Amino acid sequence: MKKLQALNKQTAPKSVMPEKIIQFGEGNFLRAFVDWIVWNMDAKTNFNGSVVVVQPIERGMADWLNGQDCLYHVNLQGRLNGEAVNSLERIDVISRALNPYSQNAAFMALAEQPEIRFVISNTTEAGIAFDDSCKFTDAPASSYPGKLVQLLYRRFKTFEGDPKKGLIIMPCELIFLNGHHLKECIYKYIELWKEDLGEDYEAFKEWFTKYNYVCATLVDRIVPGFPRKEIAEIQEKVGYKDNLVVQAEIFHLWVIEKPENMDIDALREEFPAEKAGLHVLIAESEKPYHERKVTLLNGPHTVLSPVAYLSGVNIVRDACNHEVIGKYIHKVQFEELMETLNLPIDELKQFAGDVLERFNNPYVDHQVTSIMLNSFPKFQARDLPGVKVYLERKGELPKGLVLGLAAIITYYKGGKRADGAEIVPNDAQEIMDLLKNLWSTGDTRKVAEGVLGATFIWGEHGDLNTIPGLTDMVTGFLNDIQEKGMLETVKSIL
Repeated sequence: MKKLQALNKQTAPKSVMPEKIIQFGEGNFLRAFVDWIVWNMDAKTNFNGSVVVVQPIERGMADWLNGQDCLYHVNLQGRLNGEAVNSLERIDVISRALNPYSQNAAFMALAEQPEIRFVISNTTEAGIAFDDSCKFTDAPASSYPGKLVQLLYRRFKTFEGDPKKGLIIMPCELIFLNGHHLKECIYKYIELWKEDLGEDYEAFKEWFTKYNYVCATLVDRIVPGFPRKEIAEIQEKVGYKDNLVVQAEIFHLWVIEKPENMDIDALREEFPAEKAGLHVLIAESEKPYHERKVTLLNGPHTVLSPVAYLSGVNIVRDACNHEVIGKYIHKVQFEELMETLNLPIDELKQFAGDVLERFNNPYVDHQVTSIMLNSFPKFQARDLPGVKVYLERKGELPKGLVLGLAAIITYYKGGKRADGAEIVPNDAQEIMDLLKNLWSTGDTRKVAEGVLGATFIWGEHGDLNTIPGLTDMVTGFLNDIQEKGMLETVKSIL
């Protein structure tokens, strides 16, 4: 076994490029997604930029990153065009990592660097929030939007409101319309700190509005993170003692919605990810892509899980390759859910094909039970809109999706599977109690009516018993599952 070298710029080459991006967040996702994308842009276009990482909370990984001179490997795994891929690439685009709590002067000085043009973040869903206890004089403000406003104001003052020194801000937090929420928070901080801004208040607000560009984005890549099981093997392969290896699936998608105050071609020019051949779409609107992801990725996940599990299949990949369940997944995705979307059919087929490759990842044993937590709220958000649109467009109910709902209802009955495995549903107590009481009646019609009528589950959709034919179809499937078992019921709709 060869001796491993420490990983740093003395032992491995590291490019030096102008710092163009401030990145709030140093976790696995950003390093395997955004920084990997920037690394590709540097290699394949004239972007020529590096990333300064800012640790968004007091305790983080800045010291670890700096300890390796911000060098680390990304291990991509999955299927690409039917072939299994397991690659290792050394990423060197992060110039340095800062902790604004202990290095506030260095953090604020970023605002004075003329080449800085982008701000990218992933501070978790809770990170894009307004906290009125933040003070303008805090060093730094505790919230991410607060820190950003402090930085923007310093930049406004340094460059005397120069229109060319505004920033392009691209949050990656998993919130629909994340950019819109962030922009709202920024305006709230400008209002909160009106007195501190004094006579600059109006001019600063106008400079932010006109010359800074906040984009809503959609990000998609599964990042399991540090490969504990394979780390020794990976380190042996690369020859370095890399303690920051990050593992991710090969699929990636980043949809960036152009800000209303910026030309789409100008944004593509400045952030040339599409030119680098990456799956990055700079689009007029993020909404149809958000719908596509929720419908064609999350939608099938939600119904395939109980159907597969009750058929005795435990792993998503095995469900895809099962002679019956595989056909069921294909039916739900291509014949039902795809029919409810409004993007070009070729684009939808390509995305659905990519999704199936992701489900079929040979390196990930994705347990179907891990997807089944809170199945009812998931069905309500991901599949119910599809049921309604399909009925509206086709004049009939989508059998695969309705069978998926009946499978969820059956799973929540508990008890034992055909092979003796214990069925352990998990959800809000209110839902668990409802299902327990309904199943105790022994009447499948009452079970169907009770679940479909539970408006606390279905929210704005109201009482689902009013959807023509739904109560009858769910009851029929519940009876079939009880009498013939899950697998035979699935066969009957294929």
